[in-house]
Amino acid sequence: MGFVVGMDAGGTATRALVLDLDGTRLGEGVAGGANPNSHPPEEAAAHITQALTAALDGLDAAKVESGVLGMAGSSKLTDPLVSALFTDAWTTAGLRCPMRVITDCEAAFAAGSAAPTGTVLVAGTGSIAARITDHRLTSTSGGYGWLLGDEGSAYWLGREAVRATLRALETDALDALTRAVLDKAGITPTPPRTAWRHLITTANQSRPIALARYAPLVTAHRTAPSADRIITEAVTHLTTLALADRTEDDDTPIVLVGSLIHAHPLGTRLRAELANRTRAPIRTATEGAAGAAWLAAVEILGDNAPRPS
Repeated sequence: MGFVVGMDAGGTATRALVLDLDGTRLGEGVAGGANPNSHPPEEAAAHITQALTAALDGLDAAKVESGVLGMAGSSKLTDPLVSALFTDAWTTAGLRCPMRVITDCEAAFAAGSAAPTGTVLVAGTGSIAARITDHRLTSTSGGYGWLLGDEGSAYWLGREAVRATLRALETDALDALTRAVLDKAGITPTPPRTAWRHLITTANQSRPIALARYAPLVTAHRTAPSADRIITEAVTHLTTLALADRTEDDDTPIVLVGSLIHAHPLGTRLRAELANRTRAPIRTATEGAAGAAWLAAVEILGDNAPRPS
């Protein structure tokens, strides 16, 4: 019996999973991030090899019949030089089957549902919704990045927490969330005007995406008025994204993925809002590599391929 390989290459970590054709897990490997938009392509490709080598340890790589790489930043592989680096990384690990590259959205949807068609909503550092048709991405909503969008994402939550803190300093009306933001930034809240200036300086001295570090404070202090307002607005944004390309009678699955999906109460409220707005089943995905590996099996066995154990 042959094997299949699935990979989930993100900005912070890369995971590889080897399955046999009955869905049994044979090997797993983890390495650093392999998104070629956020890492030098040579480094990203090296992490592909590392994760694959670990997953294939003790196995015959020549028996791998199909492999799928789900990747954030997959469009970067339209550059022939970057594509060559990743192909070399694939073959260096001993694989002889073609490397099929898909988006992380396609892998995430397959991880959460065996259905060929539906919607995946990603709510992590960024935010995007994608329509999947016959296992392939056909349209997207959002996903514009921190400068142009990513509403409801961890970046957005962190930015809104800092903005709420600036407004609170202007009116001398700090609550639990805004005090926590100042504490994390290492800023004394008094005098307020001095704290206001320091927070603006601190936020602007870091990379914009670093604002995401304040996101956990929003859910940790969820009972604070400012936090509740931010969570409510985030749920509205994410629900709108998820339903953007769906008709009212669409009953195909909606798969949720990303760190915010598991952040209480945001994730809980998001699922409840989606349940109120659609009759579609709501699923949660946690392992993109398993989705990619299952899609690799689908290439050989069709839609009846066993799901990963």
